[in-house]
Amino acid sequence: MTATVTLPTYDQVVRLPREFGPLVVPPEFEDANGHMNIRHYLDLGAEAIDTAFRRIGLTDDYRATRKQGFFTAEHHLKYYTEVHVGHQISAYFRIVERSDKIIHGMALLVDDTTEMLANTLEVVAPHVDLTTRRVVAFASDIAEAVDRELAVTEQVGWPAPVCGVMGIRSRRDGAGR
Repeated sequence: MTATVTLPTYDQVVRLPREFGPLVVPPEFEDANGHMNIRHYLDLGAEAIDTAFRRIGLTDDYRATRKQGFFTAEHHLKYYTEVHVGHQISAYFRIVERSDKIIHGMALLVDDTTEMLANTLEVVAPHVDLTTRRVVAFASDIAEAVDRELAVTEQVGWPAPVCGVMGIRSRRDGAGR
């Protein structure tokens, strides 16, 4: 049985913190099919996530001084509508859930020209010790910043359009999924 996912409207998405945009899609982003090439969806989604993570405190200085950062353990791209050269696009980010070591989040790319959700980049990102390359718990200041970000994104009043096959394992397994 396939679960039905309700997509947020453009007006709902733009209530999230905008991570970048609007950006006019340049001609070099177009592929042979006449729309934006898939690699740019991934790049733009990753840029939105990186911007949000910097706001949380995960900066170059954080990595250099604490020797900690985030890896992407899993990601899922989903496309909802085509984006064309000349359209304006913007990206937003929300945290779906977190544990003491992992963020499950999502970048949402919208086409501001058509006012449609264009795609999502869903990620599971474990916090790691960059010297041992092992997953470690967030420091308290980072955990507080993640919680502040989560509180903002939980206020939007609509569920994230998750793919349903990824997330924080302990929670997913505990929920019987």
